[in-house]
Parts: sequence; structure tokens; C-alpha cells
Amino acid sequence: MAKFLAVYMGRPSGKGEMPDQATMAKGMAAWHKWMTDHAKSVTVNGGPLGKTKRIGRDGISDISNLMTGFTIIEADSHEAAAAMFRDHPHFTIFPGDSVEVMPCLPIPGGP
Repeated sequence: MAKFLAVYMGRPSGKGEMPDQATMAKGMAAWHKWMTDHAKSVTVNGGPLGKTKRIGRDGISDISNLMTGFTIIEADSHEAAAAMFRDHPHFTIFPGDSVEVMPCLPIPGGP
């Protein structure tokens, strides 16, 4: 089985957008159900992401991006990994935009 990083993406217009208490409770119940249903595939629960610092040749700066959280899963294929997130509560209940899934590749020349 291969490992995949799932990144929960927000919407540019949704910065700081929080659902009401009833939606939050419904969404968290659905999220926990998704985690339970896929427990055998989830290798790192992950969680929400906070503010971003960019580090580069120019130094360190505060930036913003659309990443709101992450999870690491195992699946037989990229397609199977992506299919796990179909109808995920991140975008069906919460105001998230999408989930992006990418393979975790080995470091070239690494062990």
C-alpha cells in the first residue's frame, strides 16, 4: 500500500468563516464517522493547520494559503485514495472547498 497526503483546502472568500454551533456539531460527528469508517487506512490523523510562515532565500515572512488541515492515509492506488474523500464533510457540511490528495514519494537516493 502506498501513502498519500490529503490536504483540506478552504475557499479564498472563506477566511475565518466558522459554521454555527449546530453545523459544527453535525460536521464533527460526520468527520469522526469518516475517520472511524476509514480507520484502517488512516496512518496519521493530522488535524487543522494554523497560520503559515514562508522560509526562503529572502528570509521568513507571514503568508496565507488555502490549506486548512491534513490527513495521511494508505491506499492501493491514487484513485482509491481520492475516492475515500468523495462526499467528505469538509466540503459537504463545513465551508471547505475541496480535498487534494497526492502520493507521498520516497526521497531519491534515500534508504
